[in-house]
Amino acid sequence: MADFHYARGRIIETINFIALEMAEFEADYAGITKEQYHADRKLQKLADRTVENAITALIELAGALLSEAEIQADSYADALSKAGSLLKLTPEETEILSRFASHRNRLAHRYLNFRFEVIGHFNKNIPLIKKVLKLILNAEK
Repeated sequence: MADFHYARGRIIETINFIALEMAEFEADYAGITKEQYHADRKLQKLADRTVENAITALIELAGALLSEAEIQADSYADALSKAGSLLKLTPEETEILSRFASHRNRLAHRYLNFRFEVIGHFNKNIPLIKKVLKLILNAEK
């Protein structure tokens, strides 16, 4: 993997941001039920925004990695997929990572029927996100 010296500060800053968003999610929103989510608009907004922030930063992080490796991507999903390959994730993990792009769009563009599904996907895959962050941090050292 390439040396990430160019974007080192930005990468570390983004990893810290994602970690904070995930900690907030785990503390405040990971246990909400579908009924609670749909019954409380404020809870919806907070959970949606927290997950959207984390996913958007994850996409930014993937872009920074690819830029350093001089790899181009055609879309957010492609950037996440190529970052997964660069980090030597399994094909299944890489596919899960790339799905975050469509999930981010569902939140950002307020696709009402899919938002709770996105929350569930994020919650289920927090261990994968943590693995990605750890791999990137190790590459930074």
